[in-house]
Amino acid sequence: MKKEDIYLWDWKRILIGNAPVEFMLEIAIRTLIIYLAFLIMMRFMGKRMNSQLNVTELSVMIMLGAIVAVAMQLPERGLLHSMLALLCVWALYRGINWWSFKSQRVARLVQGDLQQVVANGELDLAGMATVRLSREQLFAQLRGKKIQHLGQLKRVYMEANGEFSIYQQTPARPGLSIMPDKDLAMHQTEPQDGHQKACERCGHTEPTDRQPRSCPSCGNEAWTNAVQLAQDRKQDQEHPQPVLS
Repeated sequence: MKKEDIYLWDWKRILIGNAPVEFMLEIAIRTLIIYLAFLIMMRFMGKRMNSQLNVTELSVMIMLGAIVAVAMQLPERGLLHSMLALLCVWALYRGINWWSFKSQRVARLVQGDLQQVVANGELDLAGMATVRLSREQLFAQLRGKKIQHLGQLKRVYMEANGEFSIYQQTPARPGLSIMPDKDLAMHQTEPQDGHQKACERCGHTEPTDRQPRSCPSCGNEAWTNAVQLAQDRKQDQEHPQPVLS
């Protein structure tokens, strides 16, 4: 289109473009055909495409979106080209899935692997750095699962699809609070453990009377009072632990 052919308030060009009005009916027909083909393609791709997507599946979804958009809207492009592209994407997806099933190494390379981010009530800082996960992101996920402090956790894994698998520790032990720092009212209501201090960086706990200057796990020198659940606090009051000398 030439520059002089473009002018403001050209509603026919703005709303319909350069294609004839009859092409709008063709768009409806193209959309119906591509939609049916897309449904069939999704059905043959398997149930995983209806659940949480991994990297491979997300890539396929983006490619499918790009393919069907061209087939539905460009008058100079036929449907067979897009149908062939859909078939190629389907074959590629199924081929990668088959190869991943045959080889665990390929599965980890294509889909990624899980990463431990919490172990025995402490943050796995090396694991978090590997998946580029911040404390704030992790704590937000844990709070969404009704976790109040790290002492409740035995293991937390970040799965390949970005979800978190949480295994709680029974009984819970004192740990670092994961409540937001700005929520002072919530921090004041948390039962504090008088016998344990927690590293503010990784959550490692040490007895108050033997607290080292720096954390043996991460080297941090900032400590805070460990907290516990309300029911654990009640049990401690009923059955107090002896103070180590």
